[in-house]
Amino acid sequence: MAALGLAEEDLVEKFILGSGSGGQKINKTSSCVYLKHEPTGLEVKCQANRSREMNRYHARKELCDRLDEIRLGKASARQQEMEKVRRQKRRRSRRSKQRSVADKRLLSQKKSLRRSPGRDE
Repeated sequence: MAALGLAEEDLVEKFILGSGSGGQKINKTSSCVYLKHEPTGLEVKCQANRSREMNRYHARKELCDRLDEIRLGKASARQQEMEKVRRQKRRRSRRSKQRSVADKRLLSQKKSLRRSPGRDE
């Protein structure tokens, strides 16, 4: 944090009730950490662990990573991974689908020729 020039005074820290699966205990303890960096307006929520202290550490680390990405202007590995998944889930074009189906049909015809009825096994 010191290398990026982050001061504790610039951070607003709140502890929130957790959510999600995990039974009754998660709904009773405030282990979810919310951090906001006032000068930039960046917000981070972390509920990775059951421990509040570990979540505080992870939230600060995530905030530092995001600030570093913004300052250097580079695409992070996380953003690249998200973009890769988005490309994989994108619908294929009609032409691409037709080409794929045509290839499958051609392979099917080749296989059917191999199964000629005159062979004894």
